Amino acid sequence: MNQPETAIAFSTCDLCDAHLDDVSGDFRVLPPMFHSFGGQDRFAGEVSTVQCLDDNSLVRAALAEPGRGRVLVVDGGGSLRRALVGGNVAASAARNGWAGVLVYGCVRDVAELQAVSVGLYALALNPMPTLKQGQGLRDVPVQIAGVPVRVGDWLYADADGVVLGRRNLLG
Repeated sequence: MNQPETAIAFSTCDLCDAHLDDVSGDFRVLPPMFHSFGGQDRFAGEVSTVQCLDDNSLVRAALAEPGRGRVLVVDGGGSLRRALVGGNVAASAARNGWAGVLVYGCVRDVAELQAVSVGLYALALNPMPTLKQGQGLRDVPVQIAGVPVRVGDWLYADADGVVLGRRNLLG
């Protein structure tokens, strides 16, 4: 995949090495279950969250807002029934300045996802679109595969994995 020349330089392996002895819970590693589907393999930013199940109404609304380099973490409950992000929603994220999206669920429109300049990690692909019922919660603490994720955490994703810090680990 492509990386813009302005991409943040980091390695999740180096971050893990630097925080190996952290027992505070401020540094967390997500289980190795996510795959890169977006146009950027590496992304990082401050976390905003959406919690939803098979309904991407709040995901679409969040990514239509200015991202300011943030990462949207979508807790779709690990559902593999419907895709929470597709090509149009990913294009909106890129247009609005989001660094990336991590979906604990599925995405669709893989060719379109790869063409947008935004990071996008998810569990799998599923061509089935979501329901649109306006359900879900925005900017609440979530759990991704048992790992707590809070608004204001910092997420770092690259080909080696996904890690979280309670603060910016690069600054």
